[in-house]
Amino acid sequence: MKTITILCLHLGYGGIEKYISSLCEMLKDDFKIKIISTYKIYDEPVFYIDKKIDIEYLIECKPCKEEMYESLKNKQIFSFINYGIKNAKLLYLKNKLNIEAIKKIDSDFIITTRDFHNHLVSKYANNNITKIATEHNHHNNNEKYINNLIKSIKGFDYFVLVSKELQNFYKNKVENTKCLYIPNVIEKINDKPLNNYNHNLISIGRLSKEKGFDDLINLIYEIKKDINDIHLDLIGDGVEYNSLKQLIKELKLEDNITMHGFKNKEEIDNIIKNDSLYVMTSHTESFGIVLIEAMSYGLPCIAFNSAQGACEVISQKELLIENRNINKMKDKIIALLNNKKELKKIGLENYEISKKYLSSNVKEDWKKILK
Repeated sequence: MKTITILCLHLGYGGIEKYISSLCEMLKDDFKIKIISTYKIYDEPVFYIDKKIDIEYLIECKPCKEEMYESLKNKQIFSFINYGIKNAKLLYLKNKLNIEAIKKIDSDFIITTRDFHNHLVSKYANNNITKIATEHNHHNNNEKYINNLIKSIKGFDYFVLVSKELQNFYKNKVENTKCLYIPNVIEKINDKPLNNYNHNLISIGRLSKEKGFDDLINLIYEIKKDINDIHLDLIGDGVEYNSLKQLIKELKLEDNITMHGFKNKEEIDNIIKNDSLYVMTSHTESFGIVLIEAMSYGLPCIAFNSAQGACEVISQKELLIENRNINKMKDKIIALLNNKKELKKIGLENYEISKKYLSSNVKEDWKKILK
C-alpha cells in the first residue's frame, strides 16, 4: 500500500481543515496516510479523521496573536511583550520542527495545503517523493501573493486547484509543474430535496472578516423591514464571534438570528432541514464547499459575485449579486421567498449539480495522480 503524508498548519476550524478531512476519508482505504500538523489547537481534530490515519503534532499549543493584539489595544504593555516573546519562540519552532519533519518523510507522496509548507518541501524534501501542492485561496490579483505562491511550488510535480478558474489562471504561469483541477468534495447528498417554503435562511462558515458576516447581519436587518419573521441560522465559530453577536444585539435581531457556533455534520443536518435558502456574503472564496453542501439538500443559493468560487458553483447567474449590493440581494431574497415555484425549481437544479461533487466521483481524479 502506497503512503501519503499531508502537511497542515492545524486541524481546527476552516476550509482547509475540512478539505483534509474529506481527502483522508476519500483515500483512506487505498493509501496509508499520515498527517503532520504544526499546531495542536484542540484535543481532537474539529473535522472527522479516521482512527487508522496517523497524526503527528509538532507543537502542543497554538500562537497567541489575538491575545497579543488585544493586550496592545488595552495598553497592557507587559502582557503584549510576553505574548510577543512567546510568538517569536513559536515561530522559530514552527520553522525548525517542520524542516526536521520534512527531511524525515519517506512517503510516496507529499500533499501540502499552504505556501509555507510548499517552500520547505521544495527545499528539504527527498527528491524521490512525488510532491503535490494544493491551493485553497483566491489570489484576488495580488501580484505579491501570486509570485510567492508560484515560487513556493518550484520542484513540485502537481499543483491542484479547487476551481477551473484558478487552474486556467495558473497553468500558463507555472513552469514544470502540472496544474490540475480537482474540486472539493461532499461525502453524500440528502435522500431527497428539502423543498421548504418558509422564511428561514442559513449561512455556514468560519467567523472571520473575509466571510462578510457583518454584511449578512445588516442584510437581515433590511429584510426584516419587509418580512418580520425572517430568520437566519448562522453556523460557525471564529475570532469575529463576539463582535457579530454584539452587532446582532445593537440591531435588535436576537429573535431573527441564531448563532449556533460550530456544529458537526449531524447537527447541521438537523438545522438545515428547517431552512429554505442558503446565503453567502463572502468577500472572497476560492471554491465555497458550503454551497455544494447546501445544494446537496436541494437548497437554492445566493451570493455576492465577489466570492469567485460561488461564480463557478452557482449556475443561476441572477443569484450572483454584483458590487456587493445589499439592497439588490435583499430584493432578490424577498422575491425568492415569495415564489415557491422558483424556489423548488432552483433547489432541484442544485440538487442535481451537487452529485458531481460526490467523493465517489472525484476520487478517480486523485487516483490518476496517486499512481
